[in-house]
Amino acid sequence: MKVITGVLAALAISFSSLSADAQKIKTTEGDVSALKSESSVNIEFTYDNISVGKFAREEDYIKKKTEEYNSKEPGRGDTWAKSWINDRQARYEPKFIDLFTLNSGMTVKKDAKYTMIFKTKSIEPGYNIAGGMMIGGRKNAQVDAELWIVETADRTKTVALISVENAPGGTWGGYDYDTGTRIAESYAISGKRLGKYIK
Repeated sequence: MKVITGVLAALAISFSSLSADAQKIKTTEGDVSALKSESSVNIEFTYDNISVGKFAREEDYIKKKTEEYNSKEPGRGDTWAKSWINDRQARYEPKFIDLFTLNSGMTVKKDAKYTMIFKTKSIEPGYNIAGGMMIGGRKNAQVDAELWIVETADRTKTVALISVENAPGGTWGGYDYDTGTRIAESYAISGKRLGKYIK
């Protein structure tokens, strides 16, 4: 039993390391050093012009999934569509903020000198079907975004621009059957890695 537990723990560590390494964070403009003397930052999120999976427009993805779910069970698609939008404030943003503050040592205040705007560009929802640990049975979620750091008092003054690519989302053990759970983990990993990056 101890051997099995040890193997599972090692696999969990390997899995999290691979997931973290897959993400790429790079400053493409400016310099994040301005935040070094700051103990707080304001954080905002935007979701304009997102592509989702193979869909260039989020609206098309929502429409297809809503119709698909409603055809199986009346009303299910409408409920799903509401959750797709509501998950942003209810799940994604809190996860990002919690992990960012934990790893950066900064607090979040609306009147902070600088504002970080996490602009989601694309989402890969991934999937996990029954027996998802089998090959081909699951695919992690993934988020690509840009992080804009601007002066709170004058949003036209950009301090730095950071690209965030391939932020993976999934839970160890394969129990992330819910799309929102997988995507929330992408935001959690982004918050964690950006917190460390800026620190």
